[in-house]
Amino acid sequence: MKELAGRLTALDPDAGAAVQVISYFDRLAEPRAGLEALVRGAAVLSGCPARLVDAGRRVRLRVEPDGVRRDSDAPPDADWPCTALEPGGEPARWLERARTGPSVVDAVILERAAGAIRLVLDRTRGRAPASPADDPALVETLLDASVPEPARLHAARALGLDPAARVRALASGDDRPRIAADLGALPPGRLGVGPAVPVADLPGSWAAARTALRFTAEGTAQDPGPRVVYADELGGIALLADLAVPGAEPPPDVRALEAAAAAEPDLLATLHAVASTASQRAARPRSTCTTPRSRTA
Repeated sequence: MKELAGRLTALDPDAGAAVQVISYFDRLAEPRAGLEALVRGAAVLSGCPARLVDAGRRVRLRVEPDGVRRDSDAPPDADWPCTALEPGGEPARWLERARTGPSVVDAVILERAAGAIRLVLDRTRGRAPASPADDPALVETLLDASVPEPARLHAARALGLDPAARVRALASGDDRPRIAADLGALPPGRLGVGPAVPVADLPGSWAAARTALRFTAEGTAQDPGPRVVYADELGGIALLADLAVPGAEPPPDVRALEAAAAAEPDLLATLHAVASTASQRAARPRSTCTTPRSRTA
């Protein structure tokens, strides 16, 4: 992408800049950047304040080009470049500068930011929450390390969390982030549980929970392993997650293991039983059940 942008810049500076904008927002979307990070990206790229307003979902964000969030209740200027989040909808994204004529780069910034923002809003705010305490976007704000601590603590208070309490972040297979002070009633399905930390340190717990989620399995003979994994119980094995890039081609030994498992259905359950017990005697009865652990990344 860099090489393409360089070649296009030599031919057409606007086209080269547009490709760089596309690449920038694609990189932000990969780690599931939050709303503020996406608005900040638009402000930094455009060199002017960027604003997002969605009254129906109670979203109001404004970020200066230096990356600092400074919200404003002042109405947008009709002369600012803008775009809607939905086709045919009302404007919701603005770059706060007067139009000086058609700008390819501004248009690409607005469109790419709007597309990424729409995905986040669909994920966190499919409908307006009944109350702030039910607001998944507040949870996402609280878990976002790029959000300033005062804003995260404000989200915590809106969620009814005591800033002095120790809580955990939960990462689940349904992509919905959660926060729990009590682990007595965990949601169903595969779950990565972050360590208990003060509210201000939840982004770290969230990162650890997402790593732990990668070590979970379905708990079947074909995918043996625990459905719930606690990050603070992984120890040094968590480092293996950094060696396996999600979506990348598996290494040869993993492919060989998958081929062997296809030929022998009980192989993975047996391997897990042996690896997770202290002796062959203890492993023997477990090798016939389907509660072992699976992959390490």
